[in-house]
Amino acid sequence: MPEPERRDHLQTLERGLMTLLAFADREPWLTLGDLSAATGLTKPTVRRVMMTLESMGFARSDNNRYALTPRVLRLGYAYLSSIDLPRLAQPVMESLTDRLQFSASLGALDGTDVVYVNRVQPHQATVVNLAIGTRMPAHATSMGHVLLAGLSPDALAHYLADAHLAPMTHQTVTSAEELTDRLDAVRAQGWAAVDQHVEVGRRAAAAPVTDASGRVVAALALSSGTSGESFETFAGRVVPEVLSSAAEISRLLGADH
Repeated sequence: MPEPERRDHLQTLERGLMTLLAFADREPWLTLGDLSAATGLTKPTVRRVMMTLESMGFARSDNNRYALTPRVLRLGYAYLSSIDLPRLAQPVMESLTDRLQFSASLGALDGTDVVYVNRVQPHQATVVNLAIGTRMPAHATSMGHVLLAGLSPDALAHYLADAHLAPMTHQTVTSAEELTDRLDAVRAQGWAAVDQHVEVGRRAAAAPVTDASGRVVAALALSSGTSGESFETFAGRVVPEVLSSAAEISRLLGADH
C-alpha cells in the first residue's frame, strides 16, 4: 500500500525528468553509463527513458550516445507562459517605450523561430503592431541572434542543421558561417543589433533576459524606422537602454544582475 504522500507520484515521470536534468552542465553527448551514474537509475531504465524521448523528438542517438534536440526548448517556452513573463515585463517595457518612443518586443525561442510574447508600442506609433504569438525566423532578428547566442554549442549545431536561412531582405544573414560569426560577437558583447534584416526600413537592437540560473530565457528588443539617424547612432543610443531594461526584467526572475 503506497504512502499517502506518494499515492499520486508518477515514478516514470520522475525518472524522465531526472534523465533530462542530467544533461545540464555536462557534455552534450552522454552514454547510458553517464546517465546512469548521474541519475542513480539502472542502464535499462535510462535506455527506456531515452528511447521514449527520442521517439518524441526530444533526444537523438548516435553510436550509443545520446543528446537533447532543440525541441526541448519548447519546454522553456511553456515555462515562460507559466510564470507570466509578459506580465512581469510589461511595466519595464512601457517605461522603455515611453523614454525612447520606439516599439519594444519580448520574444522566446521556439524551434527555429522567435515567438513574440509581448509587444508595447509608442502612443503615436504609425507602424502596424505585430500580434502576440507572431513568429519570425530567428536568424533574421536581433532577438533571434541573442537567443541563439545563448544556446549550448550542441543545441546551436542542431539549430543550424534544421533552420532554413532564407533571405527576408538583401541584408539578411543567409549562411551558417556568417551567422556563427555574428553569434560569437553577440556572445562577447552581450547584445545584438540588425539593420534592415527583416524588413527594409526597420532596424532593431536586443539584449538577453536571464533567469536565476543565468540561462537566457527570452530577449528584449527595441525597433524603429531607419530615417533620421545612422545605424551606428541608433545602436549607440538604444543598446544601453535595452541592456538596462533586460537586466531589470532578469532581476524580476531572480537573476543576480
